[in-house]
Amino acid sequence: MRRDIKSFFSPRNIKKGQIFLWGHLILWLSLFILGFVSCQSSTSSLPATSTVDDHEHHEEAAVELTPQEMKEFGIETAMAGPGSIPLEVFLPGEITVNPNRLSHIGPLVSGVAREIYKILGGTVRRGEVLAVLDSRELSELKSAYLVARERLALAEITYEREEKLWKKKISSEQDYLQAKQALAEARIELQAAEQKLHAVGFREEDLSQLSFHAQTPLARYEVVSPLDGVIIAKHITLGEAVSENEEIFTVADLKNIWVNLTVYQKDLGKIKQGQEVIVYDDKTGLADKGRIDWVSPTLEEQIRTATARVVLANKEGKWRPGMFVKAKVKIDEVQADIVVPRSAVITFENKPVVFIKEGLDFRPVPVELGQANEHLVAISAGLKKGQEYVVRNAFTLKAELSKAKFGEHVH
Repeated sequence: MRRDIKSFFSPRNIKKGQIFLWGHLILWLSLFILGFVSCQSSTSSLPATSTVDDHEHHEEAAVELTPQEMKEFGIETAMAGPGSIPLEVFLPGEITVNPNRLSHIGPLVSGVAREIYKILGGTVRRGEVLAVLDSRELSELKSAYLVARERLALAEITYEREEKLWKKKISSEQDYLQAKQALAEARIELQAAEQKLHAVGFREEDLSQLSFHAQTPLARYEVVSPLDGVIIAKHITLGEAVSENEEIFTVADLKNIWVNLTVYQKDLGKIKQGQEVIVYDDKTGLADKGRIDWVSPTLEEQIRTATARVVLANKEGKWRPGMFVKAKVKIDEVQADIVVPRSAVITFENKPVVFIKEGLDFRPVPVELGQANEHLVAISAGLKKGQEYVVRNAFTLKAELSKAKFGEHVH
């Protein structure tokens, strides 16, 4: 037994054991390295699989349409390119009468309405008679004027006679001076009577036609229009007693109207005199161009807004005072490398996209939006210059892709 043990630990046997152990160690180390490399290779192959899946998904997110189908769906395309975008501010407003072309008409003497020639809404010309009053006050003024005129004529004759007699020393100087004084008083009286008639609207030619024997009654007072326009208010009826300065007609020249725009405090720095404005009404479809004529220097105390005034020509009468309108004010203009209509950008899978055309295929491309206005938008990324994209009825393509998500056929 001792011999066997001794032979086991002999140098020869020990060397064989070491070789055996080292062999097993190298074998296990080789297997470990091969396993690690295999694992790494398997892991590195995952992105390639994902790329294939993405490519398949990309191929699915496309709609194929023939030119005939494009025509049926109403799909229109254009080439992407640069453009300019007007930057605008939208303001509410109201059409008002130009106060410089508005007249509140009333008699300058009291009287009774005997004739009325115009109705509410009727058109009038400057100097045209609107109504006729019988005025006792006017009759008295005219009578006073005629009496003063006759008295002056008599005083002139008396003065001339007394002057001749005095020069011939037939009459006394006192008689001459009295005649001269009476002439001066008659002139003053006539001037006073004349001024009173001028104050109620009489002209020099009207005064020259006045006479006690004229066919026109002295009590006749004509209410005339001071401007061309339309009667927008009427407050008189036949037989009605009208007092002095009572408003009985309102005439407005509506060929030139104002648009008062409400400017909010946040927009005050953007609105300036001379800016181009498009005034429009969504309900009637009316639209017209103008410019800001004036911006109020103060704000309304309660609502904290300013007023911007636009003057519009209104020869056809399409704008009516009292209408509520909107105004688009151009405040600036920017240039961009890619500009598309807003109708070309739609939301697909919660992202803004533009459909591009490649052959017969239409596919959505995510885009980044830049500055925009009501009709145009700048594309800062996602769409390249020269690419053909859909500008009209892109929502039809979106609907076709949505069908594909539910397993329906898309061609």
